[in-house]
Amino acid sequence: MKPTAAGSPPTFIAIDGGSTNTRVWLLKHGQVEARSSAMVGVRDTVREGSPAKLHATVRDLIAQVRAARPDVRPTLVAGAGMITSSLGLAEVPHVMAPAGVEDLARGARQVTVPGITDLPCWLFPGVRCRAAVPSEVVASDVMRGEETLCVGLTALGRVALPGTILTLGSHWKLIELQRDGAIARSRTSISGELIHSVQTGTVLASSLPEGRLEKLDVPWCRRGMAEARKSGLPRALFCVRMLDLDGGSNPEQRMSFLLGAFVEAELVALLDSGPLASGKPMVVVGSGAVAEAWRMALVAQNLPAQVLAEDQAEAAFLAGLGQLVPRVLNREEPFGDSPKPFKVRLANS
Repeated sequence: MKPTAAGSPPTFIAIDGGSTNTRVWLLKHGQVEARSSAMVGVRDTVREGSPAKLHATVRDLIAQVRAARPDVRPTLVAGAGMITSSLGLAEVPHVMAPAGVEDLARGARQVTVPGITDLPCWLFPGVRCRAAVPSEVVASDVMRGEETLCVGLTALGRVALPGTILTLGSHWKLIELQRDGAIARSRTSISGELIHSVQTGTVLASSLPEGRLEKLDVPWCRRGMAEARKSGLPRALFCVRMLDLDGGSNPEQRMSFLLGAFVEAELVALLDSGPLASGKPMVVVGSGAVAEAWRMALVAQNLPAQVLAEDQAEAAFLAGLGQLVPRVLNREEPFGDSPKPFKVRLANS
């Protein structure tokens, strides 16, 4: 983790809270001393109508990393992602794009969460991208967590500026960075969640493998892309069922076909809306067959794409927090007075 002008990062606990999972690390001078995670996120808050499960998960994960290294004594907790939304631990308002590391530090809020941790907790804001025309709200966008990843990627020199980053989680998000590293705009879809829903909750479930596909079958992926281009995404998805009934394919091939259909539908929209520039290098943050399908599709459009492995993405997120934490702690930084801490009332209290 690269030190900043505001000083080296202290020993702290880092949290990345997403839609479907939560990850926690114990860091000492930028080195990971312990890590823990759980498949619990803000989607559970929506499903259950309460953040109680998420709060309990955060509490337990923090306890686990502290117990793993009782000799390492963190001074604070720093979090980013959907955990800073109204569905998470405490809501931190978005900062408006263009937004760089200084803007994110200014927008951070300190909270106290006695039912979860005895440590002070800093939560960092996401970024909101306003539409060029105020009446076109559908052209606006938001992010939580990816902004911290972008800060880290920039600090580590893993993205050329100005640059474009594509993140492939439960949401697929294309992010454009300015020459100074500030986030200029983004475009988000819920394609990741839709793939999971199709795979687990539709008639296609019996035609597809369980879990995430790691190895892409390239010819079948291209068939799925071609079918989506010809017939549209809904019809291409139903073709997965027809392929199963035909008996000439296996579940992994049909999953590659499905991924190709989703990538094609997304790529066409991105090309039509203009955020992709031919020949401009991109960083793809994802893994498995989904990331490979995107890399293949982008290269075919003369868009050289570097795919970051999971450990590289993790290191970048933590480097992002390592850039942000010293800025909110260093009172010599020209951010004005830090917001007064506010107490979070737990769901079961």
